[in-house]
Amino acid sequence: MPFRMGPWEIALIVVIILIVFGVGKLPQVGGAIGKGIRSFRKGQQGVLDEDDEDEETEDEEEEKPKPRKKATAKKKVKK
Repeated sequence: MPFRMGPWEIALIVVIILIVFGVGKLPQVGGAIGKGIRSFRKGQQGVLDEDDEDEETEDEEEEKPKPRKKATAKKKVKK
């Protein structure tokens, strides 16, 4: 059985939300929910990107060795 909501059910939910949070807090609650959804999507995308990067770096590591940094010794100057 599909979940269907009519206009009366939506209006009832909106009224309950207004009673619980109040008119002044609604923008803050909406912003917090939006930030949470954005961070969740970024986290999902980050996991997918990391998997792709891991596959690419494995191929690159086999082809090219990483260049080493040269160690430089500093000379001490006596005064």
